[in-house]
Amino acid sequence: MTAYLLRRLAIAVATLFVASLVVFSVLEILPGDPARLMLGLNTSPDALAALRTEMGLDRPLAARYLDWLGGMITGDFGRSLTYSSPVTDLVKERLAVSLPLALIALTLSTIIAIPVGVFAAARRGNTADTVAMGLAQVGVAVPNFWFALLLVYVFAVGLRLVPAGGFPGWGDSWASHWQALRALILPAISLALPQAAILARVTRSATVEVLGEDYIRTARAKGLPYRRVLWRHALRNAMIPVLTIMGLQFAFLLAGTIIIENVFYLPGLGRLIFQAISQRDLIVVEGVVMLLVASVILINLVVDICYAIVDPRLRGGR
Repeated sequence: MTAYLLRRLAIAVATLFVASLVVFSVLEILPGDPARLMLGLNTSPDALAALRTEMGLDRPLAARYLDWLGGMITGDFGRSLTYSSPVTDLVKERLAVSLPLALIALTLSTIIAIPVGVFAAARRGNTADTVAMGLAQVGVAVPNFWFALLLVYVFAVGLRLVPAGGFPGWGDSWASHWQALRALILPAISLALPQAAILARVTRSATVEVLGEDYIRTARAKGLPYRRVLWRHALRNAMIPVLTIMGLQFAFLLAGTIIIENVFYLPGLGRLIFQAISQRDLIVVEGVVMLLVASVILINLVVDICYAIVDPRLRGGR
Protein backbone atom coordinates (compact mmCIF):
# COMPACT_ATOMS: atom_id res chain seq x y z
CA MET A 1 0.00 0.00 0.00
CA THR A 2 2.79 2.44 0.92
CA ALA A 3 4.79 1.67 -2.22
CA TYR A 4 1.65 2.12 -4.34
CA LEU A 5 0.87 5.49 -2.76
CA LEU A 6 4.48 6.69 -3.14
CA ARG A 7 4.47 5.77 -6.82
CA ARG A 8 1.20 7.61 -7.39
CA LEU A 9 2.47 10.64 -5.48
CA ALA A 10 5.67 10.73 -7.57
CA ILE A 11 3.62 10.52 -10.77
CA ALA A 12 1.38 13.36 -9.56
CA VAL A 13 4.36 15.63 -8.79
CA ALA A 14 5.99 14.90 -12.17
CA THR A 15 2.70 15.54 -13.97
CA LEU A 16 2.27 18.82 -12.15
CA PHE A 17 5.76 19.96 -13.17
CA VAL A 18 5.19 19.06 -16.83
CA ALA A 19 1.79 20.77 -16.75
CA SER A 20 3.38 23.97 -15.43
CA LEU A 21 5.81 23.96 -18.35
CA VAL A 22 2.99 23.45 -20.82
CA VAL A 23 0.73 26.16 -19.34
CA PHE A 24 3.52 28.72 -19.16
CA SER A 25 4.83 27.91 -22.64
CA VAL A 26 1.43 28.00 -24.33
CA LEU A 27 0.59 31.42 -22.88
CA GLU A 28 4.05 32.72 -23.79
CA ILE A 29 3.91 31.69 -27.45
CA LEU A 30 0.50 33.25 -28.05
CA PRO A 31 0.76 35.95 -30.73
CA GLY A 32 0.64 39.57 -29.69
CA ASP A 33 2.05 41.62 -26.83
CA PRO A 34 -0.07 41.15 -23.66
CA ALA A 35 0.79 44.65 -22.45
CA ARG A 36 -0.25 46.22 -25.75
CA LEU A 37 -3.45 44.17 -25.81
CA MET A 38 -4.36 45.45 -22.34
CA LEU A 39 -3.55 49.11 -23.04
CA GLY A 40 -4.74 49.28 -26.64
CA LEU A 41 -2.99 50.00 -29.91
CA ASN A 42 -2.77 53.78 -29.39
CA THR A 43 -0.98 53.71 -26.05
CA SER A 44 2.20 55.69 -25.50
CA PRO A 45 5.59 53.92 -25.54
CA ASP A 46 6.31 55.01 -21.96
CA ALA A 47 3.09 53.52 -20.63
CA LEU A 48 3.70 50.36 -22.62
CA ALA A 49 7.24 50.01 -21.27
CA ALA A 50 6.04 50.62 -17.69
CA LEU A 51 3.38 47.94 -17.98
CA ARG A 52 5.81 45.48 -19.53
CA THR A 53 8.16 46.06 -16.61
CA GLU A 54 5.32 45.61 -14.11
CA MET A 55 4.29 42.35 -15.79
CA GLY A 56 7.92 41.18 -15.96
CA LEU A 57 7.85 40.85 -19.74
CA ASP A 58 11.24 42.54 -20.10
CA ARG A 59 12.99 39.73 -18.19
CA PRO A 60 14.41 36.48 -19.67
CA LEU A 61 11.91 33.69 -20.24
CA ALA A 62 13.64 31.19 -17.94
CA ALA A 63 13.81 33.71 -15.07
CA ARG A 64 10.12 34.50 -15.44
CA TYR A 65 9.20 30.82 -15.40
CA LEU A 66 11.26 30.12 -12.28
CA ASP A 67 9.77 33.13 -10.48
CA TRP A 68 6.27 32.07 -11.52
CA LEU A 69 6.86 28.47 -10.44
CA GLY A 70 8.33 29.58 -7.12
CA GLY A 71 5.33 31.81 -6.53
CA MET A 72 2.98 28.90 -7.25
CA ILE A 73 4.80 26.70 -4.74
CA THR A 74 4.60 29.38 -2.04
CA GLY A 75 0.99 30.28 -2.85
CA ASP A 76 1.75 33.60 -4.56
CA PHE A 77 -0.16 33.61 -7.86
CA GLY A 78 0.70 37.20 -8.70
CA ARG A 79 -1.47 40.30 -8.82
CA SER A 80 -4.24 40.95 -11.30
CA LEU A 81 -3.77 44.14 -13.28
CA THR A 82 -7.46 44.29 -14.17
CA TYR A 83 -8.87 43.84 -10.67
CA SER A 84 -5.87 45.39 -8.81
CA SER A 85 -6.05 42.49 -6.41
CA PRO A 86 -3.95 39.38 -5.66
CA VAL A 87 -5.00 36.41 -7.75
CA THR A 88 -5.16 34.30 -4.58
CA ASP A 89 -7.88 36.55 -3.15
CA LEU A 90 -9.85 36.37 -6.40
CA VAL A 91 -9.62 32.58 -6.42
CA LYS A 92 -10.71 32.27 -2.78
CA GLU A 93 -13.69 34.54 -3.42
CA ARG A 94 -14.80 32.59 -6.49
CA LEU A 95 -14.13 29.16 -4.96
CA ALA A 96 -16.70 29.99 -2.28
CA VAL A 97 -19.25 29.61 -5.10
CA SER A 98 -17.72 27.04 -7.46
CA LEU A 99 -16.59 24.47 -4.88
CA PRO A 100 -19.97 24.09 -3.08
CA LEU A 101 -21.70 24.07 -6.48
CA ALA A 102 -19.44 21.25 -7.73
CA LEU A 103 -19.85 19.24 -4.51
CA ILE A 104 -23.64 19.55 -4.53
CA ALA A 105 -23.83 18.63 -8.23
CA LEU A 106 -21.53 15.62 -7.79
CA THR A 107 -23.51 14.43 -4.76
CA LEU A 108 -26.81 14.71 -6.65
CA SER A 109 -25.45 12.92 -9.73
CA THR A 110 -24.04 10.09 -7.59
CA ILE A 111 -27.28 9.67 -5.60
CA ILE A 112 -29.23 9.46 -8.87
CA ALA A 113 -26.81 7.52 -11.06
CA ILE A 114 -25.59 4.58 -8.97
CA PRO A 115 -29.05 3.26 -7.96
CA VAL A 116 -30.32 3.73 -11.53
CA GLY A 117 -27.28 1.98 -13.00
CA VAL A 118 -27.52 -0.97 -10.60
CA PHE A 119 -31.30 -1.17 -11.14
CA ALA A 120 -30.82 -1.33 -14.91
CA ALA A 121 -28.01 -3.89 -14.62
CA ALA A 122 -30.11 -6.15 -12.41
CA ARG A 123 -32.89 -6.06 -15.04
CA ARG A 124 -30.71 -6.06 -18.16
CA GLY A 125 -32.67 -6.75 -21.32
CA ASN A 126 -36.02 -5.97 -19.69
CA THR A 127 -38.30 -3.01 -20.28
CA ALA A 128 -37.07 -1.27 -17.12
CA ASP A 129 -33.48 -1.46 -18.38
CA THR A 130 -34.48 -0.06 -21.79
CA VAL A 131 -36.43 2.82 -20.26
CA ALA A 132 -33.70 3.72 -17.76
CA MET A 133 -30.92 3.69 -20.37
CA GLY A 134 -33.14 5.55 -22.84
CA LEU A 135 -33.63 8.35 -20.32
CA ALA A 136 -29.89 8.31 -19.63
CA GLN A 137 -29.20 8.67 -23.35
CA VAL A 138 -31.50 11.71 -23.45
CA GLY A 139 -29.64 13.16 -20.48
CA VAL A 140 -26.30 12.70 -22.24
CA ALA A 141 -27.56 14.27 -25.48
CA VAL A 142 -29.30 17.34 -24.04
CA PRO A 143 -26.98 20.28 -23.14
CA ASN A 144 -26.89 21.32 -19.49
CA PHE A 145 -27.72 24.95 -20.31
CA TRP A 146 -31.04 23.76 -21.82
CA PHE A 147 -31.81 22.00 -18.54
CA ALA A 148 -30.86 25.24 -16.79
CA LEU A 149 -33.25 27.37 -18.83
CA LEU A 150 -36.05 24.84 -18.40
CA LEU A 151 -35.54 24.69 -14.62
CA VAL A 152 -35.52 28.49 -14.39
CA TYR A 153 -38.76 28.71 -16.36
CA VAL A 154 -40.54 26.09 -14.23
CA PHE A 155 -39.23 26.54 -10.68
CA ALA A 156 -38.12 30.18 -10.63
CA VAL A 157 -40.50 31.95 -13.03
CA GLY A 158 -43.53 29.67 -12.78
CA LEU A 159 -43.55 28.28 -9.23
CA ARG A 160 -41.24 30.93 -7.70
CA LEU A 161 -39.68 28.42 -5.34
CA VAL A 162 -36.05 29.44 -5.89
CA PRO A 163 -34.28 32.50 -7.29
CA ALA A 164 -33.62 32.62 -11.04
CA GLY A 165 -30.05 33.83 -10.67
CA GLY A 166 -27.47 35.72 -8.66
CA PHE A 167 -25.67 34.78 -5.48
CA PRO A 168 -26.31 36.60 -2.18
CA GLY A 169 -23.16 35.37 -0.42
CA TRP A 170 -22.88 33.00 2.51
CA GLY A 171 -23.14 35.58 5.30
CA ASP A 172 -22.88 34.74 8.99
CA SER A 173 -26.33 33.45 9.88
CA TRP A 174 -28.28 30.29 9.13
CA ALA A 175 -30.80 32.32 7.14
CA SER A 176 -28.08 33.70 4.87
CA HIS A 177 -26.60 30.20 4.45
CA TRP A 178 -30.01 28.92 3.40
CA GLN A 179 -30.46 31.74 0.89
CA ALA A 180 -27.05 30.95 -0.60
CA LEU A 181 -27.94 27.26 -0.89
CA ARG A 182 -31.26 28.15 -2.55
CA ALA A 183 -29.32 30.12 -5.14
CA LEU A 184 -27.21 27.05 -5.94
CA ILE A 185 -30.05 24.51 -6.18
CA LEU A 186 -31.00 25.07 -9.82
CA PRO A 187 -27.40 25.39 -11.09
CA ALA A 188 -26.45 22.19 -9.24
CA ILE A 189 -29.39 20.27 -10.71
CA SER A 190 -28.56 21.61 -14.18
CA LEU A 191 -25.01 20.31 -13.84
CA ALA A 192 -25.97 17.05 -12.11
CA LEU A 193 -28.52 15.69 -14.58
CA PRO A 194 -26.21 15.22 -17.60
CA GLN A 195 -23.42 13.93 -15.35
CA ALA A 196 -25.84 11.49 -13.68
CA ALA A 197 -26.82 10.16 -17.11
CA ILE A 198 -23.19 9.43 -17.99
CA LEU A 199 -22.44 7.89 -14.61
CA ALA A 200 -25.57 5.71 -14.72
CA ARG A 201 -24.55 4.23 -18.08
CA VAL A 202 -21.02 3.51 -16.82
CA THR A 203 -22.38 1.95 -13.61
CA ARG A 204 -24.76 -0.22 -15.57
CA SER A 205 -22.07 -1.43 -17.99
CA ALA A 206 -19.54 -2.16 -15.23
CA THR A 207 -22.11 -3.99 -13.09
CA VAL A 208 -23.36 -6.11 -16.01
CA GLU A 209 -19.78 -7.14 -16.74
CA VAL A 210 -19.14 -8.11 -13.12
CA LEU A 211 -22.41 -10.06 -12.86
CA GLY A 212 -21.07 -12.44 -15.48
CA GLU A 213 -18.01 -13.41 -13.43
CA ASP A 214 -17.55 -16.86 -11.91
CA TYR A 215 -17.42 -15.67 -8.30
CA ILE A 216 -20.84 -14.08 -8.67
CA ARG A 217 -22.29 -17.40 -9.87
CA THR A 218 -20.51 -19.14 -6.99
CA ALA A 219 -22.01 -16.71 -4.47
CA ARG A 220 -25.47 -17.33 -5.94
CA ALA A 221 -24.90 -21.09 -5.89
CA LYS A 222 -24.08 -20.90 -2.17
CA GLY A 223 -27.52 -19.45 -1.55
CA LEU A 224 -26.71 -15.76 -0.96
CA PRO A 225 -29.67 -13.47 -1.67
CA TYR A 226 -29.51 -11.77 -5.05
CA ARG A 227 -29.81 -8.31 -3.50
CA ARG A 228 -26.78 -8.95 -1.27
CA VAL A 229 -24.75 -10.33 -4.16
CA LEU A 230 -25.69 -7.33 -6.27
CA TRP A 231 -24.90 -4.57 -3.77
CA ARG A 232 -22.07 -6.08 -1.70
CA HIS A 233 -20.15 -8.11 -4.27
CA ALA A 234 -20.98 -6.93 -7.79
CA LEU A 235 -21.19 -3.20 -7.16
CA ARG A 236 -17.97 -3.04 -5.14
CA ASN A 237 -16.01 -4.77 -7.90
CA ALA A 238 -17.61 -2.51 -10.50
CA MET A 239 -16.62 0.67 -8.67
CA ILE A 240 -13.20 1.24 -10.29
CA PRO A 241 -14.55 2.61 -13.62
CA VAL A 242 -17.29 4.40 -11.67
CA LEU A 243 -14.71 6.11 -9.43
CA THR A 244 -12.73 7.12 -12.52
CA ILE A 245 -15.76 8.83 -14.06
CA MET A 246 -16.64 10.48 -10.73
CA GLY A 247 -13.14 11.94 -10.47
CA LEU A 248 -13.30 13.29 -14.01
CA GLN A 249 -16.77 14.68 -13.38
CA PHE A 250 -15.71 16.57 -10.26
CA ALA A 251 -12.79 18.12 -12.15
CA PHE A 252 -15.21 19.12 -14.93
CA LEU A 253 -17.75 20.52 -12.48
CA LEU A 254 -15.07 22.59 -10.78
CA ALA A 255 -13.52 24.02 -13.94
CA GLY A 256 -16.11 23.66 -16.68
CA THR A 257 -19.10 25.58 -15.35
CA ILE A 258 -18.60 28.73 -17.44
CA ILE A 259 -21.92 28.46 -19.28
CA ILE A 260 -23.99 27.57 -16.21
CA GLU A 261 -22.38 30.33 -14.13
CA ASN A 262 -23.22 32.84 -16.85
CA VAL A 263 -26.80 31.56 -17.15
CA PHE A 264 -27.37 32.00 -13.41
CA TYR A 265 -25.06 35.03 -12.96
CA LEU A 266 -22.90 33.21 -10.43
CA PRO A 267 -19.52 34.79 -9.53
CA GLY A 268 -17.64 31.50 -9.75
CA LEU A 269 -14.28 30.30 -10.96
CA GLY A 270 -15.43 29.54 -14.49
CA ARG A 271 -16.76 33.03 -14.93
CA LEU A 272 -13.49 34.46 -13.58
CA ILE A 273 -11.54 32.60 -16.28
CA PHE A 274 -13.92 33.85 -18.96
CA GLN A 275 -13.60 37.44 -17.78
CA ALA A 276 -9.80 37.20 -17.48
CA ILE A 277 -9.49 35.89 -21.04
CA SER A 278 -11.80 38.62 -22.33
CA GLN A 279 -9.76 41.31 -20.55
CA ARG A 280 -6.37 39.78 -21.57
CA ASP A 281 -5.38 39.47 -17.91
CA LEU A 282 -2.80 36.73 -18.45
CA ILE A 283 -1.60 36.76 -14.85
CA VAL A 284 -5.05 35.63 -13.72
CA VAL A 285 -5.35 33.14 -16.58
CA GLU A 286 -1.98 31.54 -15.76
CA GLY A 287 -2.71 31.30 -12.05
CA VAL A 288 -6.26 29.99 -12.32
CA VAL A 289 -5.50 27.49 -15.09
CA MET A 290 -2.54 26.12 -13.14
CA LEU A 291 -4.70 25.87 -10.01
CA LEU A 292 -7.33 23.93 -11.94
CA VAL A 293 -4.66 21.63 -13.37
CA ALA A 294 -3.37 21.00 -9.85
CA SER A 295 -6.91 20.27 -8.66
CA VAL A 296 -7.41 17.71 -11.44
CA ILE A 297 -4.12 16.00 -10.57
CA LEU A 298 -5.06 15.98 -6.88
CA ILE A 299 -8.47 14.52 -7.65
CA ASN A 300 -6.85 11.78 -9.74
CA LEU A 301 -4.53 11.03 -6.81
CA VAL A 302 -7.53 10.72 -4.48
CA VAL A 303 -9.21 8.40 -7.01
CA ASP A 304 -6.06 6.24 -7.09
CA ILE A 305 -6.21 6.00 -3.29
CA CYS A 306 -9.86 4.98 -3.56
CA TYR A 307 -8.78 2.27 -6.01
CA ALA A 308 -6.52 0.82 -3.31
CA ILE A 309 -9.40 0.91 -0.81
CA VAL A 310 -11.82 -0.81 -3.20
CA ASP A 311 -9.36 -3.31 -4.72
CA PRO A 312 -7.33 -5.26 -2.10
CA ARG A 313 -4.83 -6.40 -4.78
CA LEU A 314 -3.43 -2.87 -5.00
CA ARG A 315 -2.82 -2.77 -1.25
CA GLY A 316 -0.49 -5.72 -1.69
CA GLY A 317 1.50 -3.92 -4.37
CA ARG A 318 0.22 -6.16 -7.19
